[in-house]
Amino acid sequence: MGTEAVDDRVEEPSPGPTWSWRADWTAPVRDRPLPVLLIAVATEAALCLSVGRRPDLAAFLYLGLVGTLLGVIDAHLRRLPDPLTLPSYPAGMVLLGAAAPFLDGGGGRFVDALFGLAALWALFAVQWVVVPSALGFGDVKLSGVLGLYLGWLGMDAWVLGTFAMFVTGGLYAVGLLVLRRAKRKESMPFGPFMLLGALIGILVHA
Repeated sequence: MGTEAVDDRVEEPSPGPTWSWRADWTAPVRDRPLPVLLIAVATEAALCLSVGRRPDLAAFLYLGLVGTLLGVIDAHLRRLPDPLTLPSYPAGMVLLGAAAPFLDGGGGRFVDALFGLAALWALFAVQWVVVPSALGFGDVKLSGVLGLYLGWLGMDAWVLGTFAMFVTGGLYAVGLLVLRRAKRKESMPFGPFMLLGALIGILVHA
């Protein structure tokens, strides 16, 4: 369903420094600032309404912003750049960890978040090893971040978010086949559906 294991997410050369805002992976954002801004604002507004005035709101707003950027980039380039995914691990842990003392059962939530991270990363890693043509390693790296947040909200959120990732991606793939917009063996970026599925889990269970 996702990008093939050997693809331009990892191998494509960048004309600028990988961690620079002028690097090639930022082009979809720089070329479409207004649509990206509107998506980001809508996502952040939905998170604010769902999470409310809680100490962990900042963590979810961070995920909403980074997730918007990742979704747009992956949809256009079939890449989930490390400069956005990798820093999201410590950022998410710090923001959720800082919120834990101010929430009832915050310590347990944080432990659940770490388990959620490990479980979703393992699920995607196994799929990447067993069926390497199904998704790219960028999807595996993103999965841990999403598992962290879904785990923070509990098992129901983790299960719903994970299920929604595959359902939304599968429905989109079937739609493309029915409309003859894609061939049966053609790959598609899975990152946007991972992010959408996680958002569904968060909005329902926050």
